Amino acid sequence: MTSQFWKEALDGRGSDSPVFNTRIYYLSLEFYMGRTLQNTMVNLGLQNACDEAIYQLGLDLEELEEIEEDAGLGNGGLGRLAACFLDSMATLGLAAYGYGIRYEFGIFNQKIVNGWQVEEADDWLRYGNPWEKARPEYMLPVHFYGRVEHSPEGVRWLDTQVVLAMPYDTPVPGYKNDTVNTMRLWSAKAPNDFKLHDFNVGGYIEAVLDRNLAENISRVLYPNDNFFEGKELRLKQEYFVVAATLQDIIRRFKSSKFGCRDPVRTSFETFPDKVAIQLNDTHPALAIPELMRILVDVEKVDWGKAWEITKKTCAYTNHTVLPEALERWPVSMFEKLLPRHLDIIYAINQRHLDHVAALFPGDVDRLRRMSVIEEGDCKRINMAHLCVIGSHAVNGVARIHSEIVRQSVFKDFYELEPEKFQNKTNGITPRRWLLLCNPGLAETIVERIGEDFLTDLSQLKKLLPLVGDEALIRDVAQVKQENKVKFSAFLEKQYGVKVNPSSMFDVHVKRIHEYKRQLLNCLHVVTLYNRIKKDPTQAFVPRTVMIGGKAAPGYHMAKKIIKLVTSIGDIVNHDPIVGDRLKVIFLENYRVSLAEKVIPAADLSQQISTAGTEASGTGNMKFMLNGALTIGTMDGANVEMAEEAGAENLFIFGLRVEDVEALDRKGYNAHEYYNRLPELQQAVDQINSGFFSPREPDCFKDVVNMLLNHDRFKVFADYEAYVACQAQVDQLYRNPKEWTKKVIRNIACSGKFSSDRTITEYARDIWGAEPPALQTPPPSLPRD
Repeated sequence: MTSQFWKEALDGRGSDSPVFNTRIYYLSLEFYMGRTLQNTMVNLGLQNACDEAIYQLGLDLEELEEIEEDAGLGNGGLGRLAACFLDSMATLGLAAYGYGIRYEFGIFNQKIVNGWQVEEADDWLRYGNPWEKARPEYMLPVHFYGRVEHSPEGVRWLDTQVVLAMPYDTPVPGYKNDTVNTMRLWSAKAPNDFKLHDFNVGGYIEAVLDRNLAENISRVLYPNDNFFEGKELRLKQEYFVVAATLQDIIRRFKSSKFGCRDPVRTSFETFPDKVAIQLNDTHPALAIPELMRILVDVEKVDWGKAWEITKKTCAYTNHTVLPEALERWPVSMFEKLLPRHLDIIYAINQRHLDHVAALFPGDVDRLRRMSVIEEGDCKRINMAHLCVIGSHAVNGVARIHSEIVRQSVFKDFYELEPEKFQNKTNGITPRRWLLLCNPGLAETIVERIGEDFLTDLSQLKKLLPLVGDEALIRDVAQVKQENKVKFSAFLEKQYGVKVNPSSMFDVHVKRIHEYKRQLLNCLHVVTLYNRIKKDPTQAFVPRTVMIGGKAAPGYHMAKKIIKLVTSIGDIVNHDPIVGDRLKVIFLENYRVSLAEKVIPAADLSQQISTAGTEASGTGNMKFMLNGALTIGTMDGANVEMAEEAGAENLFIFGLRVEDVEALDRKGYNAHEYYNRLPELQQAVDQINSGFFSPREPDCFKDVVNMLLNHDRFKVFADYEAYVACQAQVDQLYRNPKEWTKKVIRNIACSGKFSSDRTITEYARDIWGAEPPALQTPPPSLPRD
């Protein structure tokens, strides 16, 4: 690849050919990229060549790969989805850019000390980052604070504090095509006159030291998943990425020719045809008022036209229905930090409410429900409402979630503009999540159906006629066993824990959260333990239960859940009567690079959130593609997985969304289940009494109190069905051939869950940018 090609790719000028009418801008506060070396080799088709070359030098490529730090610029699903989307957009040949923040410290490293989570700063840039290229020539100013002045010439935002945004570009190569897109991450830099012009008598040293205040904006990723923490620094981060990105978008729009004769484009009429902005959750919602500010205040477009342009340009993806996750910023904070944007939001809201009032005269409650401004003790700005009003498309991330979005979260808005609401079921990139992490399985599939499925995952359907094929059954089972042996060796080397590779690997990895119900898994483990103790002579299917994930540092209950898992492990793993029939392992510091190791080795995938709480899930798809069977509720994308593979090929249990709603109306009473189910009662009593925490008998009293008296996620209501369903899992696992046939069916039916399919739908239904049907030939081949 020539340096000129590389430079053009990085600057996005390589995407200026007339084929691309629309540039796509994916705005996200998180990009959970993981490692880049192996992914780059895979997508460039160079892995074997590099492997051989490194071997010739007497080195081991896998050892080299293990040295690279994860780029952990995300918390979980939302940030990893953005990373998969970048891979798919490049592979589909779309002219797309990922825009975010170059956090100096990503998601914390998790250490387990005495069974508790301890956080450590993730200094991922300590040894530099070879994949990024700083672009000081594109540095841009971002303004904060100040005041608003109205004059006949228009509105001006004055006396602001300036922070500079320095872009760092990372190339995003498509899979074996000649597309290289760009992820541009902004880093905050103080201007050289920062604090020095404040007629600072002799305060020169202090002024230079204060540069840190500006540069703190890109210092650290907020470590909350599905939880809103209304801190000023976080709002600064959200505006910082949006303000820098929009300047970049407009610079590129103005300088592009696109067959336009003017040396510089001045009319914004065509802006929505050339630019699509996708808001990954509400975090970049300020793109809406910021684009309005630029169009109205700077470019002097009249309000109505500016609003039309803004709406046609922006689209919003909703990622959660949990109320505690919705962003609601205090008006007082906006007043201070972004006074002009507050004015603009008020004006947007006023016009919106006038429109609603005209359609529903006298319905004041509807106006209150639909306002962007929430009245009360502390007036707040509802960012989700701003996104819905300011976008031409709003989507959920799985069919059931999009249905809930329409019928509950944004019901009033759906009644107003039903055509605005869509579904785009999430997906994962099969390059990282099959070819890279599970080469043995990928090779087994290639031998049967060729390699085209890697860019058209629906072709996995070709495996369906081979479900009963003895050789395929043997190969799939053998690959799984090899992956389990390899992961077992890794666990022993890394953590000094010995596991039995012939046991069932029962894996539950995701962020620790009450709604994800790691506690339900714990109750099953304790129940299994009690059954073994009660009748040790019975034949039990040996299991290694692996639970992993990070807890937000301020989430007390989540940290207690980790302590409970490690405490149960301490008792179970050292009980001689149990032996190696049951082991409980907490997987420390779960992250992308660890997911790439554990997912290919899993037999059972736990996806057990309360129905109606997990918007989609994407880990569920990774396990399905890698030959694990799913035990799960009818929640998120599990519903569509069951539809694709047949519900009989998953282990589905528990309350459906309708049952949860009915139970809410009736009133959920945990004591009812506790009193009726002796095994549940025994398990809960043991946790409560300190059986698993003998040195600290009261350790889990608050966990049990929550489960009995204020459990929003109804763990006990699904316990009986879950334990019964787990017995079915055991029964099938005893018959390896039938188990493997189900595995093959699952793999064959996982094609829908490619992010290539997801992105194709976004491009057609939202961005108006059909992916180029013909892949561009590689540079090595002559062009027509």
